[in-house]
This record gives sequence, C-alpha cells and structure tokens, in this order.
Amino acid sequence: MADQQAPPAGPDLSKGVTPSEFAGSTLLGHVGDEEVLLVRSGSEIFAIGAHCTHYHGPLAEGLVTGESVRCPWHHACFDLRTGEAVRAPALTPVAVWKVEQQEDRVIVREKLEQPRPQIKPQPATDVPGQIVIVGGGAAGFAAAEMLRRQDYRGNIVMLSSDAAAPVDRPNLSKDYLAGSAPEDWLPLRPDDFYAEAKIDLRLNTEVTSIDTKARRVVTSGGEPIPYDRLLLATGAEPVRLDIPGIDQPHVHVLRSLADSRAIIARADGARRAVVIGASFIGLEAAASLRARNVEVHVVGLEQRPMERVLGPELGDFVRGLHEEHGVIFHLGDTVTAVDGKRATLKSGGVIEADLLVVGVGVRPRLGLAEKAGLTTDRGVTVDIYLETSVPGIYAAGDIARWPDPHSGENIRVEHWVVAERQGQTAARNMLGQQERFDAVPFFWSQHYDVPINYVGHAEKWDEITVDGDIAAKDCLVQYKRGGRVLAVASIYRDVASLEAELAMEEALLF
Repeated sequence: MADQQAPPAGPDLSKGVTPSEFAGSTLLGHVGDEEVLLVRSGSEIFAIGAHCTHYHGPLAEGLVTGESVRCPWHHACFDLRTGEAVRAPALTPVAVWKVEQQEDRVIVREKLEQPRPQIKPQPATDVPGQIVIVGGGAAGFAAAEMLRRQDYRGNIVMLSSDAAAPVDRPNLSKDYLAGSAPEDWLPLRPDDFYAEAKIDLRLNTEVTSIDTKARRVVTSGGEPIPYDRLLLATGAEPVRLDIPGIDQPHVHVLRSLADSRAIIARADGARRAVVIGASFIGLEAAASLRARNVEVHVVGLEQRPMERVLGPELGDFVRGLHEEHGVIFHLGDTVTAVDGKRATLKSGGVIEADLLVVGVGVRPRLGLAEKAGLTTDRGVTVDIYLETSVPGIYAAGDIARWPDPHSGENIRVEHWVVAERQGQTAARNMLGQQERFDAVPFFWSQHYDVPINYVGHAEKWDEITVDGDIAAKDCLVQYKRGGRVLAVASIYRDVASLEAELAMEEALLF
C-alpha cells in the first residue's frame, strides 16, 4: 500500500479563524494542501509559508521579532511582508499570502505573487562595473546571490578552485555522508541558475595573484581579470598530517564534495574506520560512518571531545552519546604512522582499518592576500564593513578577522552561517550601502538524533552555567566571563537559543 500523506496541520484558513482561535503571536493552519503560518506583529497580521526554505524547519516554533520570524533550527530569518530570506542560511523566500479580515474572522485564500525584496538605494556614483569573487564556498556564493537580489546589473565573475558548483558543505559531514540525503540536495542552486542570473562561474580556476594597483586578478593560466570591487572568499583547507603513510588512497580529509564522495565509496564494504580528530568534523564523520554500519575508532589528542569549545560537561555528554552508538575512543593519543591498513598510535597500539578520515582542523587560505600585501593577523584583517586594508577589496568567510561588537575582540570563525552572512553584507557594501557586520556568530552540529546549537563566541570563559539537564538532552549552557554571557549552547531549547541570539544583538559593545 502506498504511503498516505499526512493531512496539513491546523485549521483551514480559507474558511477563516476567530480572534479566540488566533490568540497568540502565531497560528499554524493550511490553505488547501499547503501549510500556512499566521503571524501577528503589532496591529498587523501576516500569512507566510510555514516552513523554512533551508531545511524545512517549522517556523511556527520559531521567534517573531518585529516584522520578521526566525527559524528555530538554524536561525534563518524571513521578512513577513515580502517573504524574503533576510538572513542566511536560508536563501530562498517563503510564500506570502493575502490576509483578509471580515467581521470577526481572519481569512487566507490567495497566494500573492512573490514581492520583490526591499532594495536599499545605491549611490549614483562609483557603481562597480565588474565585481570579482574569489572562492566558491558559502561566502562567495551568498555574495553573488545577494548582488543579484539587490538588483546589481554589472558583471559578476566568480572564480572557484573547486570542481563542483557551490554546495551545502555542512551536509558533506552530516546527512549526505550518513546516506540519508541524496546528492541532488547538495547544490545551493541548480546548474542553470548561474547562467540565468548572469553569474560567470568558473570552476577549477586558481587565482595566483592580485594586482591591487591595476585592479585585476591573475589566474594560474595567466589570464588577467579586471575588477572594480573584489571579494576574497578563499575559505580554509584541511590540515594534513605529516606522518609516514598518510598519502595512501584509503586516507582522506573531508572538505569538498569530492572528499565526501571518496569517503562514501571507501566506506562501502568497509569493516572498520579510524577518524583522527575528536572535534566537530571528526565526530560528525564518525556518526555518519556509524550510520553506514562501519566500526569507528576516534583518535584525538583531546582528553574530552569538543571541550575547547563546549566545555567539560558537554564534552563528556558528546563522548557518551557516541559510545552509546558504538564509537571507540582513543583520547590523549595520536596516529604516528600508517602502514597499509595498520594505523600505529603514539601510545603503541595498532588499529587495523579499511578507511582513515583525518579531521584535525583547517587553516585559512591566506597566501593570495599576503602576496598582495593586505594586512593579515591570523586571518585577513577587515573593518566593520568587511573591507580590507586595500580599498575596494573585501574579505568574508573563514579567512576574515573582523571587529566583533559582541565580544569586543577581533575574531575569526569557521562557521558556515557566518560565512554566508558575511558574504551577504560584503555584497551590499560593495554596492556602497555601508552596512556594519554585527551578526551574532552561529553554528550547529549534529550527532545522531541530537542537534547542538551554538550562538555567540567564547574563546575563554571563567564560568559555565547549565539550565536543564544535559544528559536528558534538554539544556541551555551559558559561557560567561566576568559575569557576562559570551556564548550559549543548547540541545532542544530552540526558542531559548533564538532569544539568546536576540539578547546578544541588543547588547552590542560598540
């Protein structure tokens, strides 16, 4: 018997609801087979598509702030008037519906043509004729997409060293690697998007130098490409261990679609895998390989997984969670050599494995910026508008070190959502809009059925407080310094995570 689709939730909004039925700020209902969310903002009522366009998160369980609603899963934000995805990671708008108020009923029947996003006026002078983006990851793609969304009509040239068009990189270590997401979910946009949007995407293209005086970049093939504005979004590359045997074909890093494909191919029929590194990428890869019924050994120098970022209690919880799923840990240890399938540990042990995944961190790709004479400090130094020390050149994503108004420090983070939001801000600023980048850093990590959301940035803290029960997978963990909350991690406390993000936004230091 074919699976029967579940009926849409809530009342039939085409027949209307009364004020008593719509007493709160949101109400989930439907029009025909489509689920629609009624949202009250002040004296107005809006109707929008009920699900986030990123991973289909339930907006009814999110947070309404002003004339927007935030997704509870990964903190995307949508404009209630236009449906526009105003904050990554969502990039596609939600549908907007017409709201009618007849006597004592609120009625929704008609889906509106998608309104145009609100576009800030561009200065009439110095409109760039050509914008070049170096990098095909989160920041580069988000910048190109936002330029067109802002009705920029000049040339966009996007130079990517990758072989694949921009993909949803978090999925490479999560659902796709685990086998629960098909590959056609990965592209951020279909292949024909770039031609239709007139984005000149050039794959397998390495940029070797920047001539800041002539305002052009040069590719490895010797082609000079002029720019009026330049965005550096070169991202990061995996750290590769310098040990004997590390270059064998069954040893992999995990960064690109090609990397994930190679690990999947090797995992097919593999009995045992060794993951080197007990931080986010390593442990997400471990969980994904366990989903493929591969025995997994995690080797890491850390005494606790993820302790440096999440602290000891959450670190112990994550270790226990993985052990419940059969992962075997070798902590305070490292692999010193790989001889065929034999991985030798510093402690003297040997693990025989069909597959090794190296996930010991990444380093920002700074060579191009350094060679061009841009100011760097463990990243490319940018101002609050994401402009580098050379006017007209911007940086975003994993390479950018920016003045963070929440921590009061210059920081660089390697978070997918941050990279996308920086790309969006850089795009608007390349058009002269002078928008400060003040988004609160956010990332999420998935381990089996347990998501961990993290907002803020805390490299050091002197106090950790826990509200709820970590072991029960119901908690909000605050990282404080001098009594001030710098960051919050949460498990199944989605609204509280959104509220923490909002509180940080409202408490800027500068």
